[in-house]
Amino acid sequence: MTELMLTILGVWFVALFLGVPIFASMGLAGAAFVAINGIPSSVVAQRVAMAANSFPLVAAPLFILMGNIMNSAGITERIFGFAKALVGWMRGGMCHANIMASIIFAGMSGSAVADAGGVGTIEIKAMRDEGYDAETAAAITAASATIGPIIPPSLPMIIYGVSADTSIGGLFLGGVIPGLLMGGALMLLIVALARRRNMPSHPWEGLGALWAAFRRAFFALMTPVILFGGMMTGYFTPTEASAVATAYALALGLWVYRDFDLRDLPRLVLDTVETTGVVMALVMTAALLAWCLSVSRIPQLVGGILTHDVANPILFLLLVNVLLLVVGLFMEAIAAMLILVPILVPPAIALGIDPVQFGLIVVLNLMIGTITPPVGVVLFVTARVAGISFERMSRAIVPYLIPLLAVLAAITFYPPLTTALPALLLGN
Repeated sequence: MTELMLTILGVWFVALFLGVPIFASMGLAGAAFVAINGIPSSVVAQRVAMAANSFPLVAAPLFILMGNIMNSAGITERIFGFAKALVGWMRGGMCHANIMASIIFAGMSGSAVADAGGVGTIEIKAMRDEGYDAETAAAITAASATIGPIIPPSLPMIIYGVSADTSIGGLFLGGVIPGLLMGGALMLLIVALARRRNMPSHPWEGLGALWAAFRRAFFALMTPVILFGGMMTGYFTPTEASAVATAYALALGLWVYRDFDLRDLPRLVLDTVETTGVVMALVMTAALLAWCLSVSRIPQLVGGILTHDVANPILFLLLVNVLLLVVGLFMEAIAAMLILVPILVPPAIALGIDPVQFGLIVVLNLMIGTITPPVGVVLFVTARVAGISFERMSRAIVPYLIPLLAVLAAITFYPPLTTALPALLLGN
């Protein structure tokens, strides 16, 4: 059966290279496995339905809708205005403001694409108006957007938690320190590049201007506080937090800032449905394929090889990092996660690696993949927003990969960066 499964996987990869959509190719491969092995065809429907019937996945469309509402209601513009007032006085200040806004927005959207396409639109325009070239504006926007899925809430963390049967609350907490480290590392790079590239700076406008920007953005800035505080105090679960965040964003747009037109809501709901449909199609067909892999014992085979030949946890994690960085070059993050997590988690657990640390390593690797060619989705989004070619975007992003890889190395070699906060607050 293992040989048959490998043949079907080969057919799947051929379909991918021929341009068949990922979810369709995975579904076809799973259905072929079921048919050839004489398994009742009803298993396909059962496995697909079971994958969709997951309470944590309810958070996905709600977080997506929340991000759409925030973009439409002008909330992201207020966040960027505060970030600019806070750090815009530094040399290369607009780059620092870009990163700071992404850190704040990360506590709301949980999506790199939402960050790049939402607040990123405002950031790139503001940087271009200040005299920054399009490549710099787009590259720093793309790099800082990867912070979005690391700091809670996080759509990829939810997907990982469901796939690996790991505490989503623990994963959310585990992402706080790495996310802040990513922002800090990117800002250190800007400090080094600012003088070399003669980036512009602005005089400090005073505490009055900072206070005015803070007051203007106050209720928007409270979003991550409400979400994080509610989850940590037990008032609502990470899944329920998505509903709270959506309702709060809608209330801000309608009654506080009054920048949101209720007539836009049907369009935003439709956009959310389309995006959620793609995500759910990937989740359901990947679950079918993962079941086929499990029946064929490929995960057990791969896990046995890894744990037999690699007894050192650090060496195992280094191999996983290399594997995921390569996979991230060619495959969309959620699809890669759904396929690889069932294979990689068992040997990681067998080696004593904390599942929260491993989850952060997996997600960060695949987020780096979103800003690396040839299929980096965030690169495509930011290139389109900035009005530059994908080739120029790919060259511009290279220096900004260095601090992200440094943070990846840090959480690989020093587990407390990901496990200390969950252990402190959840007792994990």
